[in-house]
Amino acid sequence: MQLPPLGLYIHLPWCERKCPYCDFNSHETKDVPEDHYIRTLLEDLRKDAPMIQGRLVETLFIGGGTPSLFSAKAIRELMRGIADLVLLAPTLEATMEANPGSADADKFYAFKDAGINRLSLGVQSFDNDQLRALGRIHTSDQAYAAIDFARQAGFDSFNLDLMHGLPAQTLLSAKTDLLSAIACKPSHISWYQLTIEPNTVFHNRPPQLPVEDELADIQQCGEQLLADNGYAQYEISAYSREGFSCRHNTNYWSFGDYLGIGAGAHGKISFPDGRIKRYSKRRQPQEYMSITSQEYLASTRTLQRDEIVGEFMMNALRLNRGFTLQQFASRTGLGCAQLEPQLESLCQRELLVCDKKTVRATDTGRRFLDTVIAEFFPH
Repeated sequence: MQLPPLGLYIHLPWCERKCPYCDFNSHETKDVPEDHYIRTLLEDLRKDAPMIQGRLVETLFIGGGTPSLFSAKAIRELMRGIADLVLLAPTLEATMEANPGSADADKFYAFKDAGINRLSLGVQSFDNDQLRALGRIHTSDQAYAAIDFARQAGFDSFNLDLMHGLPAQTLLSAKTDLLSAIACKPSHISWYQLTIEPNTVFHNRPPQLPVEDELADIQQCGEQLLADNGYAQYEISAYSREGFSCRHNTNYWSFGDYLGIGAGAHGKISFPDGRIKRYSKRRQPQEYMSITSQEYLASTRTLQRDEIVGEFMMNALRLNRGFTLQQFASRTGLGCAQLEPQLESLCQRELLVCDKKTVRATDTGRRFLDTVIAEFFPH
């Protein structure tokens, strides 16, 4: 089994306000315990480092919550500590999420100086009415300002997060919103549909969202707009200019490995003997930072053969290019022969396209991807 590329995910779990659609592990606070949390993160990484046995970390992603709530000093300390504990590739892609409501020019300059070379800005919409409906704390003007700050600080590579299918959104308003994002000329746009998740405010009090036919029209129109303006779709909700796809997220979808540190972080590590382990860290920040408990793990399990096949497909078929059979064998340690019954059936139903080397979802298959993936799970 060939070990895949390795990334590092760092979770900073605090935000100023919990959005009504958000089901991430995030917690409202006005007082982030920076020093304590950074020390805990580095101790967490110290305990995890033996699992990777000196392997090179090729990508790094700081997510949240709202990582940009942290001071530049804290991010600098974190990046220096990481460099002391693991081997970082010279070509490291280091992404940090930031919200326009907690952005300023000096902070972005300092983040760049600390080693962050890619930003992901959580704009979500350029429509102030929609921003209020989504519970966002920033305005459209602040979103534009944050984009200017990113450029001034020298971030050639930055992503804009934008949602569609918003409350009472029409095709015209969705198109206008997306055109506003395109006009800012980011290198990458994550354009995805608002979904109502359990354990959220929107789940308990659902807003009126566009119906299925309207959503389909918005999706079709948006994909065409992005393509016409030089943004190639390479994953279900990811669009980039040439050379600016997110390497960290692509590693997830390619069944790569990643360490996960921070409250509620998840990780996946492959071992030379063929084992593949998934694990998660304790979700509650105070418990995670507890001085009396240095056991950061909440759960850990070794994937079984059938799980490996299903999880590989669940990730790799999100990519427009799909995967090669050689990649399946090298990333899973399994033979390709066991895929033949499902691949033959799905190709006959025109949900997949398969040749001797590659497998990818058709347009129809991408619309019914859950159905396709279910074929590879035994239960």
